[in-house]
Amino acid sequence: MKTSTVRHFLTLKDLTPEELQTLIHRGIELKIQTKAGKIYEPLKNQTLVMVFEKASTRTRLSFEIGMTQLGGHGLFLSPDVSQLGRGEPLEDSARVISSMADGIMIRTFGHEIVEKLAEYSSVPVINALTDEFHPCQLLADMQTYYEERGSIQGKTVLWVGDGNNMCNSYINAAAQYDFNLRIACPEGYEPMQSLLDAHSDRVEIYRDPMEAAKGVDLVVTDVWASMGQEEEQKKREIAFANFQVNSELMAQAKPDALFMHCLPAHRGEEVTAEVIDGPQSVVFKEAENRLHAQKALLEFLMA
Repeated sequence: MKTSTVRHFLTLKDLTPEELQTLIHRGIELKIQTKAGKIYEPLKNQTLVMVFEKASTRTRLSFEIGMTQLGGHGLFLSPDVSQLGRGEPLEDSARVISSMADGIMIRTFGHEIVEKLAEYSSVPVINALTDEFHPCQLLADMQTYYEERGSIQGKTVLWVGDGNNMCNSYINAAAQYDFNLRIACPEGYEPMQSLLDAHSDRVEIYRDPMEAAKGVDLVVTDVWASMGQEEEQKKREIAFANFQVNSELMAQAKPDALFMHCLPAHRGEEVTAEVIDGPQSVVFKEAENRLHAQKALLEFLMA
């Protein structure tokens, strides 16, 4: 049933800190229910249209399986099999899709695309990744940290590498979940300046990752070249050579520090095999939690 009070999830700032905390606990509850074999279908007869303009493994699996487990249906839509790829105005597509569907999830390029889609949609729009933000991954990361170590409030997190969409979302997370963020990146690869300016009270830029890693509770990284940046791979390998997460860097962090990566990972580049496959790594739990955290989000927005 569509209502006039439509909520969207384009960045973490679209939910209050209290709502985000509720999603952590709800994601854990839904995870326990699912593993116990309990059938729970609040989205029965509802359809989430999933628009993919970028390749995906975890995003498609988690949203499509999540909708199935919640009793609904995830409908895959790509530009090459729809009018989206033939120049139909985005506002027209938004009006048409939302007149039939109960929710829209989109994985795309510029963040202005999801903003325009939300502006003209009569149903919730979920940002499943843009060039600027990846808020759904943060839901999974924050749930994973809570499951492993309890509240992240007041903790110190280190982001190592490119100031990309994940890094931008970690800045928003620092504000929404109340932790301190250190960003170790080479010059010229900083996150959005507007975000740094807005959150200067809790976000610091470092050029020496070893220094930045001292005493942190969580270390997070991502590939050096994101989708669409493959032609920069060689240039980036040189720029990021000293920004690898390895055993030496993890040794600077707290003894019980965790390691996260949104995957896919390139072992031997941004992270060594001994770290990502080691005891401090929670990357596969983090990947699975995309399903459970997003189910909590789908229930919140659509049920």
